[in-house]
Amino acid sequence: MTESTFIHRFEPATSAGSPPLLLLHGTGGDENDLLGLGKMISPGSALLSPRGRVLEHGMPRFFRRLAEGVFDEDDVRRRAHELGDFVTEARQRYGIAAPIAVGFSNGANIAAALLLLKPDVLAGAILLRAMVPLSHPLKAVLGNKPVLLLSGQADPIVPASNSARLAALLSQAGAGVTHKVLPAGHQLSQADVTLARDWIGSVAAEAA
Repeated sequence: MTESTFIHRFEPATSAGSPPLLLLHGTGGDENDLLGLGKMISPGSALLSPRGRVLEHGMPRFFRRLAEGVFDEDDVRRRAHELGDFVTEARQRYGIAAPIAVGFSNGANIAAALLLLKPDVLAGAILLRAMVPLSHPLKAVLGNKPVLLLSGQADPIVPASNSARLAALLSQAGAGVTHKVLPAGHQLSQADVTLARDWIGSVAAEAA
């Protein structure tokens, strides 16, 4: 077992035209949490779903935080590199292309960090209720990588100004960002599923 190994689930593709997805759960989730969501938004995609390796009061996460909304940024960097190494190894093991990350909450935050720190690992990302993961990230070059950022208007955890700053940060790095604010809180809604499915369909069509 290598240092970059994560407990994970992998489900192979059933449709050659569907992009592989990297599913990244929120706090307290595990490798099974987002499999259903992945199948809803991109039927036929290969699904790679790791479990976060940090425990907070027994709940898996992808990196440590110091308080609600206050991240241990050294740990964010270290864990993003670990996750990037895992994805690279998993691509070789399972024979998949660079995946589109689908992250919720803590999983969306590590996906955003991965875009900024190891952009070649991902083909794009769907960031559900994400925050800015690093206060002073290095300048990334995202080369028009597609990113869908879905925020909740009534989200008690992610301030609107923070999600707007993340959208601006990724856009400045060259990503093709679509940012929508939904009439929702922190939890996901049917609108998230519909928008993510439509977006990933358009991304797959452009790639084809």
